[in-house]
Amino acid sequence: MRREQLMPSESPTRRTVLRTAAAGAAATGFAGTALAEPTGRTLVGLQPGSDASVATTQAESVHRELDFGDIGRVVAGTFSDNAISALQNNPNVRYVEKEGRMHALAQDVPYGIDIVEADVAHDNGETGAGADIAIVDTGIDQDHPDLQANLGNGADFTGTGSWDDDNGHGTHCAGIANADDNTEGVVGVSTEATLHGVKVLGSGGGGNFSDIAAGVEWVANQGYDVASLSLGGSTGSSALQDACQYATNNGVLVVAAAGNDGECSNCVSYPAAYDTVMAVSATDENDEIASFSSTGPEIDIAAPGAGVYSTYNNGGYTSLDGTSMACPHVAGAAGQLMANGHSNADARQQLQNTADDICRCPEDMGAGRLNVAAALGLQSPSNCNGTVNCQNDGGGGGGCFITTATAGEGPTLDSLRRFRDESMAATPVGRGMVGLYYRISPPIADTLERHPESLTTRATRKIVDVCASLSDRQDETDSAVESASLGVSLTALYMVGITVGAGGHLGIRTRELLDRTA
Repeated sequence: MRREQLMPSESPTRRTVLRTAAAGAAATGFAGTALAEPTGRTLVGLQPGSDASVATTQAESVHRELDFGDIGRVVAGTFSDNAISALQNNPNVRYVEKEGRMHALAQDVPYGIDIVEADVAHDNGETGAGADIAIVDTGIDQDHPDLQANLGNGADFTGTGSWDDDNGHGTHCAGIANADDNTEGVVGVSTEATLHGVKVLGSGGGGNFSDIAAGVEWVANQGYDVASLSLGGSTGSSALQDACQYATNNGVLVVAAAGNDGECSNCVSYPAAYDTVMAVSATDENDEIASFSSTGPEIDIAAPGAGVYSTYNNGGYTSLDGTSMACPHVAGAAGQLMANGHSNADARQQLQNTADDICRCPEDMGAGRLNVAAALGLQSPSNCNGTVNCQNDGGGGGGCFITTATAGEGPTLDSLRRFRDESMAATPVGRGMVGLYYRISPPIADTLERHPESLTTRATRKIVDVCASLSDRQDETDSAVESASLGVSLTALYMVGITVGAGGHLGIRTRELLDRTA
């Protein structure tokens, strides 16, 4: 019996289709399938036990034979109309169908797009068209298929002569903010704004204050709407502060990543800490503050930043963690508002006024977690239905990391942060080590800070100092030997961390011993 495929009476929204595709990807490891394209061949499915000759003898040509055991065989080939008719009436044949082609449904909707309701904005025609978003970073992969359609001008301030990305970080941020909705790859918060690559960081991910300031100045002079700065440091620069003020005065909304230094009580990076800059902390897939996210009173808003899938160099895609990933979510949303006529000040206020209140204190998430649809007036933001807990997650250490607890703010910490951002974050193994450090560090830092003169704390402090010194020398010499030495020192630091606080019996006993002998 011939069976027709039943179609729904209403066409599903694009949002529903993409959510379904994303769910399928998670369950099967594939992104999904696209609509079949005809090949001119026919598939003949045979009853269990039937020989392939039932079909092959009728074929003009055979492409392949498949044997599915107890299910039956399938023959793919070309058949005349008369042969097809005969096969359809043959009791040894289960089905006769036209062969098609399937493609991986390469476009995925990263979880952040769904959480911040950017897909609702897309479904309502809000694309950011007409806005100019500058990615002030390592550049942008100018040949990436998800970014090409939206690329505008760019500038290089690193001396390489090109604003093409030689790191991948800037390309990743660009895709989050404004990847094209082209049925490939990923989709951004905005989808039709114009992207501008402003290369102020080199291939290692680092850049000078003056180069960054020059990039921000250039953005202002071009008259662009949004500057997205997924970069930062623990110390500020007057030149960069001036540049941010200049850009703000000239109508640019400057958005910056808060930093990846954990839930300390006051560790927001610069330039995010400047009043003229919108500071963005990071949330995770569970809509909680990410373990690595810097927090503090300067935070304006939060957005997804853990495990964010986006564009990467050489036309690729990858998942990265960091407030660097949260920042372009907000930049893309700001672009949509400014495309609709909002000033930079109005857009900043609107994003904060319409953020979802997910029951975290302002030092964690500022006004709340970004809601693009609410900012555009398409829905109402969520309100907190629980109790807001503004206690620090850690103890005496305020939830800070091992290095902060032992070295404090200063040159040592700056050196290690630079090594993290410019070296560790450049490889999957390095990012994995950083992720492990984020997970185990807060309770360990608490223990170390409560016992500053214990043998374990003194040993950890020494290792931290050695790592910082090696990091500085590596910057100067780029020595393979010193890179290896730094790796050994970092391994020792992790071993101390795991011993003291990773949660196993040894860690618990060590903490108890420290408590008794303090």
